Amino acid sequence: MRAFVAIEISSDKIINLISKFQSEININAKPVESHNLHFTLQFLGEISQETVEKVMALLNTVKFSKFNVNFKSIGIFPNVKSPRVIWIGTDENGGNSLVELAKKVENVLDPLGFSVDKPFKPHITVFRIKNKIEDINKKVDKFKSIDFGTQEITCFKLKQSVLSSKGPIYSDLMEIKTES
Repeated sequence: MRAFVAIEISSDKIINLISKFQSEININAKPVESHNLHFTLQFLGEISQETVEKVMALLNTVKFSKFNVNFKSIGIFPNVKSPRVIWIGTDENGGNSLVELAKKVENVLDPLGFSVDKPFKPHITVFRIKNKIEDINKKVDKFKSIDFGTQEITCFKLKQSVLSSKGPIYSDLMEIKTES
């Protein structure tokens, strides 16, 4: 099964502001559905049920305290000339806490052979761009200063992803909550 470790966006206020942004920016790209908005702490790829059970046991050992993340700033991967993803970033403190948590997940899963190919950059993908589109820099710039709000992070999840013609379908395999 295809799996990943993620933090879901659960604040209705943030989800509503992101949906509003997605409808107002007016670009030729596929918006990520609001129920699929998340930070990917680590992508695991295709793994067996046996490996899922080992991953679950290791993730249960991750200890972390709750923290807040403020959602702000808009960016483009890989760059503005050939955009593939439009994302929303975080404040520095929340971003650093996300990086720390992603590092804990990475370290605990390392013995199973999971490794990350690039450093974790805290972001939520809000659009995926398949084909070359018009210059979106001016459109994105209009929204650069939006503050989407703050969410308290109290858990992360191991999730399954099933790819379908309508987009990915995510389901929860397990949830890991903070110590407090």
